[in-house]
Amino acid sequence: MTIDDYLEKPYWLIDILPKQVPANSRGQYFKIERYWLEQPQFSRICRKFASLLMKLNCYYGIAVADASGAVPVCLQPESLEKMLTGGDAVYMVMDSENAMIGFNGDDHYMTLYNPSKELLELVSLLANSEGLFVWKPDNK
Repeated sequence: MTIDDYLEKPYWLIDILPKQVPANSRGQYFKIERYWLEQPQFSRICRKFASLLMKLNCYYGIAVADASGAVPVCLQPESLEKMLTGGDAVYMVMDSENAMIGFNGDDHYMTLYNPSKELLELVSLLANSEGLFVWKPDNK
């Protein structure tokens, strides 16, 4: 399956928030989002993502491809955080599960595409261990 194929599949967000913020929210979502995307907050979030992915890699083989769909390379724990904070889109493919995790490089969430029930449960547990949440957007 190609990256574009995965992008068409059902997805869940791995996020710092437990659910979608309603459009009519009286809170300050956009101001707070800008704050999270500044340093050092953004690096802290990326470290949580990296830790979750390293834990997940104990259970599943994960290959990393760039936005061009280049041949996936083996995930290296030492370079994962650097890759996540580099500002580029990163796609992590779990061929054995026919699933993918995407990170745009400038968001405070990752996207889990086409997970099996078992993978979704494990990712939810791992996310929780990092103070993160997994949820399905209302419109999907």
